[in-house]
Amino acid sequence: MKPKTKEKIPELQLVRAMAILAVLMVHATSYATVQLTNSSLYVVYNALNVLMKYGTPVFIALSSMVLFYNYKDRPMGRQLLSRFYKQRLLYILLPYVMFSLFYFILSLMAGSSEPWNIITLAKSFALKLATGKAYTHLYYIFIMMQFYLAFPFVLWLFQRCRQLPQWSIVLGLLVQWSFVIGNKFLFQVQNKGSWALSYIACYMLGAALGYYYPQLRTWFLMRKGERSVAGVLTWIAIWALWLISATMHVYMWYENRMYGISYNSLVFELMYNMYSLSSTLVILQISFLMYRRQDSFVTRKLERLGTLSFGVYLIHPFFLLLYRQFSPHIGSPQLIHVWYAGGFFFALLCSWLVVSIISRFLPFAWILFGQLPEIEKRQFKQENRISSTETALSKG
Repeated sequence: MKPKTKEKIPELQLVRAMAILAVLMVHATSYATVQLTNSSLYVVYNALNVLMKYGTPVFIALSSMVLFYNYKDRPMGRQLLSRFYKQRLLYILLPYVMFSLFYFILSLMAGSSEPWNIITLAKSFALKLATGKAYTHLYYIFIMMQFYLAFPFVLWLFQRCRQLPQWSIVLGLLVQWSFVIGNKFLFQVQNKGSWALSYIACYMLGAALGYYYPQLRTWFLMRKGERSVAGVLTWIAIWALWLISATMHVYMWYENRMYGISYNSLVFELMYNMYSLSSTLVILQISFLMYRRQDSFVTRKLERLGTLSFGVYLIHPFFLLLYRQFSPHIGSPQLIHVWYAGGFFFALLCSWLVVSIISRFLPFAWILFGQLPEIEKRQFKQENRISSTETALSKG
C-alpha cells in the first residue's frame, strides 16, 4: 500500500528546539542547585532548573503526536508493523545502544567502581542497557521504547473504537494517576520515573493532538478572522493553568532545597503533571506563532536545531562532563555565574557543531544520531508544506 502524503508540520521543529534547550538548561544548572544555595541568585538557578523540566514531557507528547498523526488512517498490518519497528530499530534503538556503550566506557575511564572483568562488565552493561541506566539522560530513550511497543495496540484500539480518541487525555490521566497512587500506597516500583506509565498522560495528550490535528490547526494558528470566543477562552485557561502550576512547582522546589521543607509526593506529582501538560500546549502555540516569521534568523536557527535535536540530546552530556573537568578555582561570586552559563553554551554549541558536521559528511551518521533530514530549500508558502509520511515518521 502506497503511503498517503501528509501535510508537514514544520512548527514542530521549533518545539523540538525549545525542548532540547530546556533539557540542556536542566543539566547545566543541576550542580548549581546543590552548590550555590548561599548565592543571592539561587532563586534564579532554582527557577531555571524547575521551569525547564518541561523538556522530557514535551518530547514524549511530540513523538506521540507525530506517530498518531501519520498512522491514524493506516491499518496496522504485518508489512506496516514490520516497517514501523525496523525504523525504530535502526534510527532509535541502534543509536541508543551505541551511546549507552560510549557512556558506559566513559564512566569506567572516569573511575567507576565497576570491576574490570569482561564477564562482569558485560553483565553490568547489559543490565544498564535494558533499563536505560548507562547514563542519566538515556532513561528517555528507555521510556520511548516502551511507548513504541504499546503504540500498535493503542492505535488498534483507537481505530476500532472511534469515540476513544476523544477520551484519550482523560484515560491517560486515569492510568497515570492509578500508577502514581498505587506506587505510593500499594507497591514500590524502582526508578518510577523510568517507566512509561509515569508519562502516559503526556503520551495520550500527544495522541489526541495528532489524531485531531487537522481540526486543531486553526486553534493553534489563532489568525485574525479565524478566532472564536471559545478558542480564546480555552487558551486563557491553559495559560493560567501553566502560570499557576509553574509558580507552585518552582516555589515548592525552592522551599525543599533551601529549607528542607517536604511536601506530600502526590502534591509534587500533581504540580509537575499540570505543568507538563500545559507546557506542551503553550510551547506548541508559541512555535506556531513564531513560525509566522519563518524568515527570521532566530526561527531559522531554531528550526535547524530542532532537526538535530535527537543527536544533540544523545551527545550533550559528554561535552558538559568535559567542561566540568576543567572547573577553575573561582573566588569571585560574580565569575562563578559566568562559569555556569558557559557550561550551557559550551554543551549546546559543541553538540550542535559535532552533530551538524557528522550528519553532513559521515555517510553512516544515522548509526549514531538516527535519521537526520537533509537541509532542504526553504518554502515560505504555508500551502506547499507537503512531505512524505515516512519522513515525518523519522522524528516520531
